[in-house]
Amino acid sequence: MINWLLFLKYTDSANWEVLSMNEPKLKKAMNTLEFLSHDEKARMEYESRQKALRDEASWRERLLEMGLEQGIEQGKKQGEKQAIQKTAQNLLQLGLDIETIMQATGLTEQEIHALQQP
Repeated sequence: MINWLLFLKYTDSANWEVLSMNEPKLKKAMNTLEFLSHDEKARMEYESRQKALRDEASWRERLLEMGLEQGIEQGKKQGEKQAIQKTAQNLLQLGLDIETIMQATGLTEQEIHALQQP
């Protein structure tokens, strides 16, 4: 922490080498600051690149969220379908006729017959 404070306090780069010897992140900050101080064009290019990286990270995060939402929705639908199928199987075991089971569950006759297969 002291090295960071000294770095921020002293703009003279002569002392930077000593400060950065055991601090890789501090060395990176020094290199970046030195690079940015060279000219306006380099600074603008750097800022543009940083913005592009932030935008990309933001898009990746949003796409991940969308994928998770779709996965959750898909899981809910699959769970509902399994619950309906289980209900139909229980109704078959109770001896209800297929027409009644179709009305109760919304399954087709073929789907109900498929549930009867072991």
